[in-house]
Order: sequence, then C-alpha cells, then structure tokens
Amino acid sequence: MAINITEDNLKSGVLGLVLALVEVIRDALKIQALKRMESGGLSEAECERLGKALMELDVALEQIKEEQGIAESVRSVRDGLDEIVDDVINRLVNPGSWAQEYCDRGGGETAGLVAGVGGARKDRLGD
Repeated sequence: MAINITEDNLKSGVLGLVLALVEVIRDALKIQALKRMESGGLSEAECERLGKALMELDVALEQIKEEQGIAESVRSVRDGLDEIVDDVINRLVNPGSWAQEYCDRGGGETAGLVAGVGGARKDRLGD
C-alpha cells in the first residue's frame, strides 16, 4: 500500500503537530501559572498580564487552526499524545505491568526479574 504524500497534506500534518505541541506547552504554562498565583508568587499585575497573554495565545491558536483547516488534525495529534502520556503514567504507577507485557510478548525469564524489581520498588514506596 503506497502512501500518497502531497505538499498540502505534509504541510497540514506538520502544522498540526506543531500546534498540538504548542497547545501542550500552553497547558503546562497554565498549570504553572495557577500554581504560582495560588502560592502568592505573582503580583496582581503579573497575574493580569499572564492571564491576558494566555488568552491571546488561545485566540491565536484557534485562529490558525481555523484559517488552515487543521482543527481535526490537531485534535487527533493531541488524542494520540494523551494516549502515550496515559500509557507512560500507567507504567510508572504500575511497574509490574512492564514485566507482564514483556512476558506476553515472549520475553522469558528476564520478565520475572523485572517484576521482582517493580515489586520491590512498590514495596519501598509503601503501596
């Protein structure tokens, strides 16, 4: 099966990826801004400027997505990134799942060692 790559769909895909990454960064900035505001680390004027800048970024991102017709592409990339992040978090919280996945794929004895390490770590954390 051949992949049909045109200049337009390549541009759309790359732009969708870039905007999705900018949205991820924006979301991280919003979380940090909220933490700093709640902790009293920002003055009222700084909070106002930060809020305004984040709102302007939101408007600019939406405008670009609308103008370029890539809202669905960006949403698809974000959904894919969310799945990856969920998987990584699950593996960090449940290290034994790595071993089970490895065994399921035919990993053999090493999986038992990984499970033992994961279990020991979990015990040390008090879970």
